[in-house]
Amino acid sequence: MRLSLLTASVLVSVLSLPACKRADAPVAAATEAPAAAASPADDNLNAVAWVQTSIEYGAITTQTFRAAADHLDIALKEKNWDALVPEERGNAATGLKPAVIMDVDETVLDNSPYQARLIRDGSEYDEVSWDQWVAEKKARPLPGVVDFTRAAAAKGVTILYISNRAVHLKEATLANLRAAGLPVADDSVFLGLGTTLEGCEQNGSEKDCRRKLAGQNYRVLMQFGDQMGDFVQVIANTRDGRAQLLDEYADWFGERWWMLPNPTYGSWEPALFNNDWAQPREARRQAKRDALDYAP
Repeated sequence: MRLSLLTASVLVSVLSLPACKRADAPVAAATEAPAAAASPADDNLNAVAWVQTSIEYGAITTQTFRAAADHLDIALKEKNWDALVPEERGNAATGLKPAVIMDVDETVLDNSPYQARLIRDGSEYDEVSWDQWVAEKKARPLPGVVDFTRAAAAKGVTILYISNRAVHLKEATLANLRAAGLPVADDSVFLGLGTTLEGCEQNGSEKDCRRKLAGQNYRVLMQFGDQMGDFVQVIANTRDGRAQLLDEYADWFGERWWMLPNPTYGSWEPALFNNDWAQPREARRQAKRDALDYAP
């Protein structure tokens, strides 16, 4: 575009500013080079910046793992202590080896650099770019998780990683976990998406079948995650359905279940637009705006 047209465009923009615009705001001279176009707003910018730069995020994750460590001895001593819901406990837990179930992404490993790249590139999650990120094995451990898992392993507790990373990402994931200093007893402790249990029907990416599989061999002392579906099957991913689950299992949190903060993504988001990712991005953003409480 020619400079004369750009200059005219700048002048039209200035003249069309609303009346509430500060009168003393600097206006670029016509002879100055036009400013670069502003990046479009991204809903995830503040969330990712908070995870990567705030001391509050690290404080929350550290205190969560420390509090869980304080409950670990109690869980070990109580023979009937079990962190699986009754519907997922298909056999008696008494006498089984103790274990802790942990989600991987945003519970054990921090993938915020991947989210930052999406913001930088103006793109959204896709399986190709995600697989490439996992293959880099650059995800760092959440603050506090290494100390907790090592302390648990030292007490004879097996750390199980039930993740929605696909099974073909198993080798890269285990390598990343080991490099981050997390205990990995053997390859069997990773139960990725695609792991099956005979007689249990897989419903999308729900983890109930894999939790049942873990329960066949272990007494599950605790579960850690950043999504409700990391603890119990989410039948209806709606605001009401999710609220009912929280009401039902509220007493489990802080004892058997431990939730980590993740404002960057999660099943809470599609619950606001009827779980329809096929909608245009702006339509999904509008649905999130419509869900806001303005205290009228």
